[in-house]
Amino acid sequence: MRDHSLFHQRRLLLLFLLITLTQLCPKAESAACHVDDESGLLGFKSAITADPSGLIASWKRGTNCCTWHGIICRDGTRVTSISISGHPGPGKPNKSLSGVISSSLTKVKFLEGIYFRDLHHLTGPFPDILFVLPNIKYVYIEGCKLSGPIPKSIGNLTRLRALSLARNRFTGPIPSSISKLTQLTQLNLAGNLLTGTVPAGIQHLHKLTLLSLDGNKLSGPIPNFFRTFSNLRILRLQHNKFTGEIPTSIEPLAPNLAFLDLGHNLLTGKIPDFLGKFKALDALILAHNNLSGTVPKSFANLTKIFNLDLAHNNLVDPFPELNVKGIESLDLSYNKFHLNKIPKWVISSPIIFSLKLAKCGLKIRLDHFNPSETYFYEIIDLSENKICGSPVTLLNRMDYLVSFKASGNKLRFNLESLRIVNTLKELDLSRNLVFGKVPKAVSALDRLNVSYNHLHGAIPASATKVPVSSFVGNDGLCGAPLPPCK
Repeated sequence: MRDHSLFHQRRLLLLFLLITLTQLCPKAESAACHVDDESGLLGFKSAITADPSGLIASWKRGTNCCTWHGIICRDGTRVTSISISGHPGPGKPNKSLSGVISSSLTKVKFLEGIYFRDLHHLTGPFPDILFVLPNIKYVYIEGCKLSGPIPKSIGNLTRLRALSLARNRFTGPIPSSISKLTQLTQLNLAGNLLTGTVPAGIQHLHKLTLLSLDGNKLSGPIPNFFRTFSNLRILRLQHNKFTGEIPTSIEPLAPNLAFLDLGHNLLTGKIPDFLGKFKALDALILAHNNLSGTVPKSFANLTKIFNLDLAHNNLVDPFPELNVKGIESLDLSYNKFHLNKIPKWVISSPIIFSLKLAKCGLKIRLDHFNPSETYFYEIIDLSENKICGSPVTLLNRMDYLVSFKASGNKLRFNLESLRIVNTLKELDLSRNLVFGKVPKAVSALDRLNVSYNHLHGAIPASATKVPVSSFVGNDGLCGAPLPPCK
C-alpha cells in the first residue's frame, strides 16, 4: 500500500512538473497577458472574500497574469486554463477560498479548462459563466459548496469534453438535456444530493470513459442502456437507492471496464455469470445490497482483479476457487458462506493489504494462518467466526497494521504478548478467551474493545478515556473507567 502510494506520488510529481513546464514556456516570451484576461481574473479575485492560504495572492494588477498561480496561457498571451486546488500537501492544513464564482470570468474568452478542486467555501449556484465562454471544454468543479439544481440548459454546453461537479450540494434531478453532451468522455456528478432516476438519454454519450453518479439519492432500476458504451472504463453507481437486478447491458463492457462499483444500493437477484468475462477488471464492488444465490464459477476467470467486495449480501455456498494472482483487498463478510478456511489464493497474495472475512464460517487455528507476505497488511477483520488459537505470531510480523478485528471467536492468548505497533488505530478482541493484563500501549489506539474476556489487574491510567463498554465482562479488571481496584 505504501509502495503504491509512493508510485502515485511520483506520477503526481511528474504531472506537476509537466504543468509547471507548460506554465514556464509563456514566460520566456515575456509578453503580458491580454487586458481582458487580466480584468476577468481580477474580477474573479474580487468576489473571493477570504484566501487564508494565499492561493491567488500572486494575482496582482500590472503583472503578467500568465505567471500567476494556477494560470496557464497559450502563446504566452491568452489564458486557456485556471487550476486552483485546496487539497493540502502531506502534513499541511487544508487550503481554501471563500466566495463565489464571479461572472467576470466571461471576459476570459479563450478559457478552455476550469479546475476548482477542494475549495470547500466556494459557494453559489451552477455557474452561468459556462454558457458564455465560447471555448470551454473541461470543467472540474469538485469538493466545493455549489448548490441548487443543475439547469436544464446544461444541454447547450455541447463543446464539453469533461464535466465533473462531484462533491458539491446540487439537488433535484439530472436534467434529461445532459444527453446532448455527446462529446463528453467523463461525466462525474458524484457526492451531491441528486434525486430521481437516471435519464435514459445518457445512453447517447457513447464516448464516455468514466461515468460516476455515486453518493446521491438516485432511485429506480439501473438503466439497461450500456451496450453502446464501448469505451467505458470506470462505472461508479454506489451509495444510491437503485433497485432491481444488475442490468444485462453491462456485459458488452467486458473488454475495457476496469472499475465497477454498484455497492450500497437495494439491488436484488443473482450475481450475473457474465461478470466472469470482465478480465480487465481491477475492482468489483457489489457490497451492501440484497443479492442472493451463489457466486458464479466464472469468477475463476478474474485473474487480474485487485479489489473484490461482496460483503453484506445474502450469498450462499459454494464459493468458487479463484485464480487471482495478487488480490489487494477482499471482503466477503456477512453473507451465508461457510468457507471453513482462508482460501489459498488469499494466503499466497504478495500484495494484500485488506482482508475482511467476518462471519464467513471460518474454522481455523490462527497460529496456522501463515501468509506468504505480511508487509502490506493494514486491515484484518475475522470477526464472528470459529477461530481458535493465538494471533500473536501473525500480528507481531506486521509492522504497519492499522486495524485488527476478531470479536466473537475463541482466541486464547496473553494480551501482554501482543506487539502494539505505532500504526495500529483499532483493536477489537471482544468476546474471546484473552487473558493477562491490559498493556499501557493500548492508550494510543483510537478504538479498543477487549470486553468479555478473562483479563485481570488494573487498567492503565493512560487508558482511562476508553469507554467502559470496552472493558466490561472481565471479572478481574479494575480501575477507571471500571470501579476502583481494592
